Amino acid sequence: MLKKKSIFILSLGIVLGILIGICGSVFAEKENGDSVNSTETIPFEDLRTFTEIFGRIKRDYVEPVSDKKLLEDAVRGMLSGLDPHSAYLVAEEFQELKEGTTGQFGGLGIEVTMENGFIKVVSPIDDTPAQRAGIKTGDLIIKLDDKPVKGMSLADAVKLMRGDPGSKIILTVVREGEEAPLKLTITRDIIKVKSVKSRLLEKDYGYLRISSFQSGTGESLKEAIAALKKENTRDLKGLVIDLRNNPGGVLNAAVEVSDAFLKSGLIVYTEGRIENSEMRFSASPDDLIDGASIVVLINAGSASASEIVAGALQDQKRAIIMGEKSFGKGSVQTILPTSNGAAVKLTTARYYTPSGRSIQAEGIEPDITLARVKLESIDKQEFTPVKEADLSHHLQNNKDAGKNAGATADAADKEKEPLELKDYALYEALTLLKGVSIMHK
Repeated sequence: MLKKKSIFILSLGIVLGILIGICGSVFAEKENGDSVNSTETIPFEDLRTFTEIFGRIKRDYVEPVSDKKLLEDAVRGMLSGLDPHSAYLVAEEFQELKEGTTGQFGGLGIEVTMENGFIKVVSPIDDTPAQRAGIKTGDLIIKLDDKPVKGMSLADAVKLMRGDPGSKIILTVVREGEEAPLKLTITRDIIKVKSVKSRLLEKDYGYLRISSFQSGTGESLKEAIAALKKENTRDLKGLVIDLRNNPGGVLNAAVEVSDAFLKSGLIVYTEGRIENSEMRFSASPDDLIDGASIVVLINAGSASASEIVAGALQDQKRAIIMGEKSFGKGSVQTILPTSNGAAVKLTTARYYTPSGRSIQAEGIEPDITLARVKLESIDKQEFTPVKEADLSHHLQNNKDAGKNAGATADAADKEKEPLELKDYALYEALTLLKGVSIMHK
């Protein structure tokens, strides 16, 4: 009995020592003139409650629990209670985060957050097992294999979703519009994210797909634009930047992408309580596409850094934003390494668009809203319109130039049709760019 009591007192001493150390730092903040109320005292009553609960767990819980686990879980709870994006990262999770910002990591290829105790899909990453399996933005994951997600921490859920390449996991998801949960089997793989892809939609009109913002995204963007110009053999008339289902990433990468199309003015600024959380980023005098028209595509899966780019180009009147209202993550997280090899991901600032908008929990409103629709071609046999060429005794067109022009138009129509059916939003963006180009003429 004496041994148990001494262990219990020692445990309380450990906790009190840590907590008094924490309170001491808070007290020092107040003396330095921080915004903490100067009349606030150390919350001894709350600390007493904490140590009482700590002691009861050590003494009464059905199985022994180490001090390390209890204190680590207490830190996790303290951070997760602040907002959905602050978190405690053990050494393994910290390493995974660093790998993610460089563009290579293991897993399913899915950006997730917590909502009402379930895992909510922010967006699947392009060309990953999750996207190929049919995971969609807004899906709620309720089971990982046979394990219910309810009550599980986000970190634990992510750990379960990661695994050896080639191994399988079954995700049970609830999807809006589906009567019953869906079971999707996904094979894990090494996720190598190429954050920028490009192609010519047709002559003079380029397409850039940015799937995430990594440390090398800015440089990849410059290379992609140079390749588009070379393939087009002349300057572009218009560019579609596709940020749909882009979950965000590195703040500096979002600034570099915005700066690529702006010659001056503010891109984004941040405000927080600590001095180094207040930053302002402005454009340098260079536009990689020389003022050509831009349409930016966004949807509900466009978050964080994606919204910085969309907000900057919208406020600066540099691009037309088209699609759906974005996710609405207007906060900045700072990674703070700790002495034990772990890290704290802490929300330290809010970011604001050039006009001073905070999109936190609001999102970016598109200039042109597009509904989620799928077009289907009409069977040509249903109705064939009568044309001049179908009329009896119609006049012949004997000009070769006219015939060539007609053939070109028909070829263009055939080229457009697959895009229209495959990606309606992209088709609308291209059509808008052509209209703007005609108006400029």
